[in-house]
Amino acid sequence: MTILPVLMAAIAPGIALLSYFYLKDRYETEPIHLVAKMFLLGMVLVLPAIVIQHGLQYEFGEGSWFTSFVASAGLEEGLKWFLLVQLIYRHASFDEPYDGIVYAAAVSLGFATLENIFYAFLGSSSISSLLFRAFLPVSGHALFGVMMGYYLGKAKFTKDKAGWYLAVSLLLPLLWHGVYDLVLLKAKSNWLWIMVPLMLYLWIRALGRVHRANDRSPFRSVAAGSDDKIKL
Repeated sequence: MTILPVLMAAIAPGIALLSYFYLKDRYETEPIHLVAKMFLLGMVLVLPAIVIQHGLQYEFGEGSWFTSFVASAGLEEGLKWFLLVQLIYRHASFDEPYDGIVYAAAVSLGFATLENIFYAFLGSSSISSLLFRAFLPVSGHALFGVMMGYYLGKAKFTKDKAGWYLAVSLLLPLLWHGVYDLVLLKAKSNWLWIMVPLMLYLWIRALGRVHRANDRSPFRSVAAGSDDKIKL
């Protein structure tokens, strides 16, 4: 296989999913340069994650539960969450609940895209296997990002429970990411029968969060007022 088709197949799922969630912002889309920056920073996170994962596994071994919930989910979701809290949570562009979903999806999909590129060029992969990965690891990272971003949005715009929602924004994606990894490690022969319903459930929940976050936008009433003026 030539390099370009493999590279495009590795990159396309992440870009497509990010475009989908970006365009789902109904009221005030985010600055594209900031979304792209978070996507690229998500890619950068892969490198420290690999180094730390190897260190953790060398020190504590490679047990299924430890690998799933600490070395993989805990580390990866923790790095994404830390980046978002430090760079986006108080940013002026984060001005409606849905913005958390956009930026968290950007970081998560940047991470997943570089993972996919490594898989494409360091493993024995085909175009079909890369497209299959779009259903599992890439969309999995996207869905964990939606969870994280949804609760970051609730934390920012629900002041009396900000601490609680900040904790949930880290712990909930960590939990589901850990479950996802554990299924792949434990269910050697029948993992697909578990994974397909799991992914469908996570997609349904994610789309519900997308809808609810948009409904809580402070710009919703402004948009409705503009529509009324146009009708008049």
